[in-house]
Amino acid sequence: MGQDKSEQLGAIGEEVRNLEKSPLYKYRENHHYQAVIGEGDPYAEIMFIGEAPGKQEAKSGRPFVGAAGRVLDELLSHIDLQRDDVYITNVVKDRPPENRDPHVDEIEIYTPFLIRQIEIIEPKVIATLGRFAMDFILDQFEMPQKGEKISKLHGQELQAQTPFGKVAVVPLYHPAVALYNRDQRATLEKDFEVLKGLV
Repeated sequence: MGQDKSEQLGAIGEEVRNLEKSPLYKYRENHHYQAVIGEGDPYAEIMFIGEAPGKQEAKSGRPFVGAAGRVLDELLSHIDLQRDDVYITNVVKDRPPENRDPHVDEIEIYTPFLIRQIEIIEPKVIATLGRFAMDFILDQFEMPQKGEKISKLHGQELQAQTPFGKVAVVPLYHPAVALYNRDQRATLEKDFEVLKGLV
């Protein structure tokens, strides 16, 4: 390999920042946004994957820094972890306009970067945040649960076969749901406790 994991992840960041062929590149430039590559421990055992950056994230260049990010920090704290202990990223590395769902061509152009991030970090656990990220990972690793609803799969430990071995995949509701629904907060806390048992 030669390079350490931080350098390899840094190289991905450079590529994404210069990805002029991305359908979201012009939108980023026009709004003075930043690409959001990911942050945390390159040697993390748990990797969190969300959908795409929102406005606060695109302004700061960091994942999960808005209201949902505060919930995520609290949920990590609930299982005695901090951001520095995990790695957090998204499927799509640039903000789609008006927080709409990413389009197929946008997902396709960013997919190789996420796959490389996963293969560099080699996490023991991939925790997906929200339906979109869950569907992506189930599909990507051709898992038998493909097509199932998040309401059925959340908080379960699923197994994925990756190029570097088996990985536990735990689908989680997006932290934003806890902002709108107090009951979901308790569900998220319980689901996060599953992560603690896996590392």
